Amino acid sequence: MFTRAVILAGGEGTRLGVLTAKRAKPAVPFAGKYRIIDFPLSNCVNSKIFDVIIITQYLPQSLIHHIGSGGPWDLNREFTGGVKIFTPFKAKGINWFSGTADAVLQNMNFILSSDPDYILILSGDHVYSMDFEELIDFHQQSRADVTICVHNVPKVQAGRFGVVDIDKQKRVIKFTEKPENPVTNLVNMGIYLFNTKTLKKFLYEDSQDPKSQHDFGKNVLPAIVKAKARIFAFAYQDYWVDVGTAQSYWKAHMDLLTDPPMYDIHKRNWIIHTRSEERPPAYIHPHAQISNSLICDGCIIEPDVSINNSVISPGVVIKKGSTIEESIILTDSVIANDSAIRKAIIDKHVFISSNSMIGYTKSKKIRVSMIGKNAILPEGIILEDGGMIGCDVAPRDFSNKTIHFGEFILPKGSDHEI
Repeated sequence: MFTRAVILAGGEGTRLGVLTAKRAKPAVPFAGKYRIIDFPLSNCVNSKIFDVIIITQYLPQSLIHHIGSGGPWDLNREFTGGVKIFTPFKAKGINWFSGTADAVLQNMNFILSSDPDYILILSGDHVYSMDFEELIDFHQQSRADVTICVHNVPKVQAGRFGVVDIDKQKRVIKFTEKPENPVTNLVNMGIYLFNTKTLKKFLYEDSQDPKSQHDFGKNVLPAIVKAKARIFAFAYQDYWVDVGTAQSYWKAHMDLLTDPPMYDIHKRNWIIHTRSEERPPAYIHPHAQISNSLICDGCIIEPDVSINNSVISPGVVIKKGSTIEESIILTDSVIANDSAIRKAIIDKHVFISSNSMIGYTKSKKIRVSMIGKNAILPEGIILEDGGMIGCDVAPRDFSNKTIHFGEFILPKGSDHEI
């Protein structure tokens, strides 16, 4: 049976703050050397699915550059599948994608080419490792029209997701998108396996509804349940996270550092493939102290540096006397002498001048601080916990040395929001 995967990678990801100011959410770096989309892509190839379509919309350039021809995932194929990236196009009578279902519908001619038996719809912005062969086996054994993957989350978080109610046979009897008062903590993971005929039927019906938002969770799945089609729930028990907020992104990185790790990226039987740059090995000075952290290629850690519970991406330089705690520092950033960084997310190519304090607070509960790509901070800056500095900020953009919680520093003359 021929399965084609469709990865929805057009997410704007506004709740990730400055991380998505210059890129789509699936292109956001993760765990030092990866990008978020590497996880669903690797799940496909590790599950022997080598025919993948990626649908993009918001700021796709970084994502397109990362995927390229698909070589790192063994997807640079012509006749036996491969990866294809589709961006929105304007044709007569056609608008930009108005929802996840509409994004699939507008690319349906490409998706249906070569007559796949099953269409596997995936979100491009989740971190997990799933064997889709088990999902396909469950789908076939259940004689399902649609199978959706579900996961148990704390009930206080369930309202962020589509909530699923099932019977004893795991058939879905109710689906509610982001309810205010969820009746269960079993939530939709955004992973759907459709029989091709079923997908065509319900997407066409949804497209004819003028009141629909053309979204799988809000419209299509509830319609399938209402029509009493054979829709079943495949329960996934292992690690899965939607890194849709700055807090969940930070927490997912900390999950890599627990003992044992809540999510283990070191499994040799389930490799996370990515496009990597050629860099020299990391250099760590003998007088530096590093504990419980991930340090990537090309990093230079100078003397009297202390790093604890942090993820340091390729090419980062941390100068003498600086301390890093519970932070994520992305590629090619530089932390100058005697700076202190605590519970912060620092994007690529950031320069933090000496004697700076990032994530400063007097309280016990620390909020995540964020600094955008290409920002240059002057000496002695104090960024309070929960504060945010935008992309491309230069020293001239700072009117004082302390940035309080709730303040957002942008380049002068810019009114762009994140």
